[in-house]
Amino acid sequence: MGDITPMDEFCGSTFWDVNATWWTVDPDFTICFEQTVLVWAPCAFFWAFVLIDFWYLKASLDRNIPWNKLNIGKVLFNVGLIIITALDLIMALVKKGEADIPMYPVDIWTPVIKLATFIMLLIFIPLNRKYGVQTSGCQFLFWFFLVIFSIPRCRTEARMHQERSDIINSQNATPHDFSWETYQFCSFFIFFTLSVLMLILNCFGDQLPRQTKYKRGPKEIPELSASFLSRITYSWFDKMALKGYRNPLEEEDLWDLRPQDSCKEVMPTFAYYWNKNVRKNYRRMANAQETKAQFSNGKVSFENPQKNGKKKGMASIMPPIYKSFGGIFLFGSFFKLITDVLTFAQPQVLSLIIGYVEDYQTNPQPEWKGIMYSILLFVLASAQTFILAQYFHRMFIVGLRIRTALINCIYRKALRISNAARKSSTVGEIVNLMAVDAQRFMDLTTYLNMLWSAPLQIALALYFLWQQLGPSVLAGLAVMVIMIPLNGFIASRIKTYQIRQMKYKDERVKLMNEVLSGIKVLKLYAWEPSFEKQVLGIRDKEIATLRATAYLNASTSFLWSCAPFLVSLVTFATYVLSDEANQLSVSKALVSISLFEIMRLPLAVMPMLMVDIVETQVSVKRINKFLNSEELDPDNVQHDSSKPHPMSIENGHFSWGDEDELTLKNINMEVRKQNLVAIVGTVGSGKSSVIQAFLGEMEKISGTVNTVGKMAYVPQQAWIQNATVRDNILFGKAYDRKRYNQVIDACALRTDIEILSAGDRTEIGEKGINLSGGQKQRISLARAVYSNADLYLLDDPLSAVDSHVGKHIFEEVLGPKGMLAKKTRVLVTHGITFLPQADNIYVMKMGEISESGTYSELLRNRGAFADFLMQHLQEGEAEAEEIDQIKRQLSQTDPALIAPFEKAILLARTESLSDSISVTSADSLMGGSLRRRNKRQDSYDSTASAASLKKKQELEGKLIEIEKSQTGGVDFSVYKHYIKSVGIFLSVATLVLNLVFQAFQIGSNLWLTQWSNDKEVEHNTDKRNMYLGVYGAFGFGQVASSFLSTLALSLGCIYSAEYLHNTLVRFVMRWPMELFDITPIGRVVNRFSKDVDTCDTTLPLNLRVAITQFFAVLATIVVISISTPIFLAVIVPIAFIYYFAQRFYVATSRQLMRLESVSRSPIYSHFGETVTGVSTIRAYTVEERFIEESDSKVDKNQVCKYPSLIANRWLAVRLEMVGNLIILFASLFAVLGGQTNPGLVGLSVSYSLQVTQTLNWLVRMSSDIETNIVSVERIKEYGETKQEAPWELESDKKHPKNWPEGGRVEFKDFQVRYREGLDLVLRGVTFNISGGEKVGIVGRTGAGKSSLTLALFRIIEAAGGKIMIDGIDIATMGLHMLRSRLTIIPQDPVLFSGSLRSNLDPFEVKTDDEIWKALELAHLKTFAKSLTAGLNHEISEGGENLSVGQRQLVCLARALLRKTKVLILDEATAAVDLETDDLIQKTIRSEFKECTVLTIAHRLNTIMDSDKVIVLDKGQITEFASPTELLSDPKSAFYSMAKDANLV
Repeated sequence: MGDITPMDEFCGSTFWDVNATWWTVDPDFTICFEQTVLVWAPCAFFWAFVLIDFWYLKASLDRNIPWNKLNIGKVLFNVGLIIITALDLIMALVKKGEADIPMYPVDIWTPVIKLATFIMLLIFIPLNRKYGVQTSGCQFLFWFFLVIFSIPRCRTEARMHQERSDIINSQNATPHDFSWETYQFCSFFIFFTLSVLMLILNCFGDQLPRQTKYKRGPKEIPELSASFLSRITYSWFDKMALKGYRNPLEEEDLWDLRPQDSCKEVMPTFAYYWNKNVRKNYRRMANAQETKAQFSNGKVSFENPQKNGKKKGMASIMPPIYKSFGGIFLFGSFFKLITDVLTFAQPQVLSLIIGYVEDYQTNPQPEWKGIMYSILLFVLASAQTFILAQYFHRMFIVGLRIRTALINCIYRKALRISNAARKSSTVGEIVNLMAVDAQRFMDLTTYLNMLWSAPLQIALALYFLWQQLGPSVLAGLAVMVIMIPLNGFIASRIKTYQIRQMKYKDERVKLMNEVLSGIKVLKLYAWEPSFEKQVLGIRDKEIATLRATAYLNASTSFLWSCAPFLVSLVTFATYVLSDEANQLSVSKALVSISLFEIMRLPLAVMPMLMVDIVETQVSVKRINKFLNSEELDPDNVQHDSSKPHPMSIENGHFSWGDEDELTLKNINMEVRKQNLVAIVGTVGSGKSSVIQAFLGEMEKISGTVNTVGKMAYVPQQAWIQNATVRDNILFGKAYDRKRYNQVIDACALRTDIEILSAGDRTEIGEKGINLSGGQKQRISLARAVYSNADLYLLDDPLSAVDSHVGKHIFEEVLGPKGMLAKKTRVLVTHGITFLPQADNIYVMKMGEISESGTYSELLRNRGAFADFLMQHLQEGEAEAEEIDQIKRQLSQTDPALIAPFEKAILLARTESLSDSISVTSADSLMGGSLRRRNKRQDSYDSTASAASLKKKQELEGKLIEIEKSQTGGVDFSVYKHYIKSVGIFLSVATLVLNLVFQAFQIGSNLWLTQWSNDKEVEHNTDKRNMYLGVYGAFGFGQVASSFLSTLALSLGCIYSAEYLHNTLVRFVMRWPMELFDITPIGRVVNRFSKDVDTCDTTLPLNLRVAITQFFAVLATIVVISISTPIFLAVIVPIAFIYYFAQRFYVATSRQLMRLESVSRSPIYSHFGETVTGVSTIRAYTVEERFIEESDSKVDKNQVCKYPSLIANRWLAVRLEMVGNLIILFASLFAVLGGQTNPGLVGLSVSYSLQVTQTLNWLVRMSSDIETNIVSVERIKEYGETKQEAPWELESDKKHPKNWPEGGRVEFKDFQVRYREGLDLVLRGVTFNISGGEKVGIVGRTGAGKSSLTLALFRIIEAAGGKIMIDGIDIATMGLHMLRSRLTIIPQDPVLFSGSLRSNLDPFEVKTDDEIWKALELAHLKTFAKSLTAGLNHEISEGGENLSVGQRQLVCLARALLRKTKVLILDEATAAVDLETDDLIQKTIRSEFKECTVLTIAHRLNTIMDSDKVIVLDKGQITEFASPTELLSDPKSAFYSMAKDANLV
């Protein structure tokens, strides 16, 4: 036997016998080995990881699990084990006492070690109970290993028992004493049974703890109570997967968030480390006391980096992130390390299998070795699967927590940031910090470990390769290194192209949005072709960019496919050519190839990772800058209750954050209790700034500000939340019905609320989009009144409401008899009417208080206040009653002022007239008169818009069709449509080329095995070179086919995207008007942005990956089946398992993604809202409530996000196990099938090793394709909609060139309805208008006036009868022929963004002179001349940079340019100022003398001088005669209308 080792002495028998264990057909361990190593190993494992269990006890949030069958069972079995082990020890000691049986240390030490371990385990049972730990991985693994490692001993004991009974039964038996052996046999099997029972018990999780830190409801996530086994296999997720498969998941199906991921748990830790970090970075001026992140009643306080004295540097978010989340991250990294190492074990086992098959013919190894290798391969792969899943899971958790921490941190900071700091970035940018930068962290965490893992993998691969091939490896490595910068360069190019494409996309969507908003006008003018051309022009640029990207993508994929190949080619070539002795053997070739495969991924990831890290670096900088920015100084305002007045400023100097620029100087102001103080002054004199100074929003340079009591604040621009009207008014206060109703009546909101569809439960859109300005202002005021504060700061709350409403509000709310009479109020105002009722007035001028006092005192001074009054009157804002009132007040106080006063008024009157004639005086438009117009407009507006809202809401149900959201699978017809749009040739080419690529790849690998099997090569260099050459050729084929297939697919997808978009544009432009009425614009725009974008970028990528992965799987199956045909039998069941996993996953995951994206946007919109209304939130001191709201929104998003991440892991574990089965069967069949060709076997096994990843990707991508192909379906749906009549017809050419020449219009028994199924709007209208007549059309609302014009333009088609113009039936011509020969000046002036010229003449057919002539006649010439760019002046979207009047005039200019024989004038309902109106009327009378003019009148005075009047009623003509004739008959309807309008 040789030397006796210490272990042999320890056991008293041989410890390790190679011949018994390895070189044998019937392997077995020695008894000594079984009793030492196989028992000690699990125990050592347990003691090594016992600390983790202690950590779990410490970290547990719960306490007190009740005793139950499970843990009592555990205790009993554990005690049983302790007893049996103790018995072993006692027996051994007793045996030692008896001399005849030798005694060895093993009999003492093994029971002692077991005893210590079991006692430790027993201690853990009550500990886990007490600390609420429901399962322990360490303990489960201990029992698992113990049972597995005891199996060899079972076999040994059973055999020895058999031998003993044989000896006893044999005749010539000498009496043996087998008592000790029999005892060992019995004790071991009792021990083994108990161990198995413990293992089974450890497969289950314990019951729910009784005490928990957070309430655990019925919807609690099963993961918390799942056992270790269920956690690593994710079987706790099965319920959700099944539910999602049966029917689409809804929000209520989701589980609650794990408490340790919620904001309440994540925030305090992060805040604690952040504050520590802040303290380290900013040295304190005084050595102040250390504080911890307080968690006082659930609030987390963040320290302000600014106030802690001198700056050492920016406080960065990175150290707190490391410290808060580093633990889990490192734990995850540890998993990554294990999987990396396991990855490299696989090629080693592969070479063993190849060796086994090579020896099969010459010197066969025993069969059990082959089986063992296969099982070993399977075990390695499975271990990798489970560990990798845990790794990703950990990383996602870290990512989610970092995102939570950052979002909340940013949110809390936004509530305290100073105004100067806030102005330095837009709301959009601040929201982006949250939406983009915080998200980036989350995406990065998964990859971050690649930083060390990638170099490690490459190093290990090189090490093993060096062992295989020696220095030749360096040649291959060189190729890889050269690839990296190439890839990096291409990636950066792709990025620039992507940015460019985004720019074009935004442009295109913006234009489309405008076109859709103004589609009616485009149709009336027949301007669609021009705009279609513009859209397609932008689209062409976009497609060109996409095409460039496609070529680049093809070249990366080309590099990708050729990299591993080139590397292996270069390496093998160097290897065989460098030395005659170097020969390729099968195992060398295949092991090297699988090692190169392993290196491929880390090399690919490195450049991408670098880019990501740089981007994250930028994000970190941006977040740091924001979190380190200045905060409002809480000492700006003191709250000293000993001062006499509740609000006062003494010697205050204030600025908006710029030290040098003072906004307010020498402010001294005091507001007595229960007084109303008014602040007046011209625009920009600093009135609002005083209010801000009281709120502490301004930077205080010197002086003191003091306020005592609760604040309420009404900002100048009302800030309305996206919530119901009631919630906006209550603003977090409890609902008190009596008070609430009082407030609503006082603020004149009753009528508005009654009109709204759901009363005060109506939801207000973002930024109060569905309310008029006055309504918003009144709600804002109601909020303040309801809050019942002590101090009220009102910043011009009456500016947006009409005078009579203003008066009501002043009396009911602000005035001496109002609801706030007993409060202290500061009112900034422009209205002079209310000033006499103020207790004190401060007049502001240039940021200083120029005078103060009561109304009468100020008038006597004749100072700034009197000037202010004069100026106010000259602005012409005063209504007649206001003027009378002021006169009365003046005569009482100071009669001498009356004369200059009346002069001022006269001046104002004349100016306002001249002013409005030249619309050019832009300042007057922007300043006073705009406000003036708004005032009048608003009274009309609020009632009209409210009425229309109500009408709209009633219609909502009927009008807007509900968008179809596709659930379940997608029709095959959609795929067919897509393939058709790609083009049959390219589709087929893609598939064929991919087939060819795989064929080349399999070919090159088979060739390699052929080469390495060929024994002649050693002596024959020519043959070797031939092998090398053919191998190279195969490689070249791979590279070429890969490049072409990628290119074919990319180009095909681009063709398809182009085709789909162009049909979409063409069809939508040709929709009849009725379709636009029932489809919301947002939905159509969504087709053009989201869905087209999916077809442009997302789908091609998904398809590319899916197709290559699909063929790779096919190739694997083919290769395995070539080498082991029996494998095909296993494929069928495996495919079934696979298919089901995929179906379950797709259904669940798709719905989870949908829910997640729905729950994500509220976080950002709520944040955006907060940033805009931050001063209001601070004034009411409700920051805490908003922080809580934000937290709950983040948590709600996590609730949807977490299951979708788990779904991925669930799928990955299931699929990889399927893949591992493939590995198992491929290797088993290879070993058992009596294979002779080692190359083929090696090949099939190495292919099967890659299959797990491939399968995983395939499912991911196929589910993505299913999700994204929906876009094609939607576009296809729009491409199959109803179209209007053709734009051009052949017969158009027969009509006279300059038709209509006469301008005769006749209606013959004409009937029309808006849409099928609706009533007729015109029922048999017949009348005749001769050329050149001027006809007015009047009638009550809904009589059918507008329908007449729409019918003339065939926007709505006839239901009966016909319209003739110059004797030609208009229904027989192309729409454009008809529409381009009629002119309309529409009701609402619609302008498009672009130059002024393109708005007048989009087809560019008129000369400059003609355009200037038209502008001159439209009274716009002076205005256009004053613009620097003249005709090329850019008009913004919707003509926002022109006043309403100017827009109306532009429409007039369009009509003048066209100047056709028939003009339709749809008179503007919106009160365009009367001056503009007169201008338009004059121009029309002079310029369109010869033409037939149809005027739809809303004001009778405009049509009094027309030739004829048509009176419509309920769709029929009741009167048709000249106005004089109708007025002479008092019974006529026209007469009664004129009487109503005071014209008779």
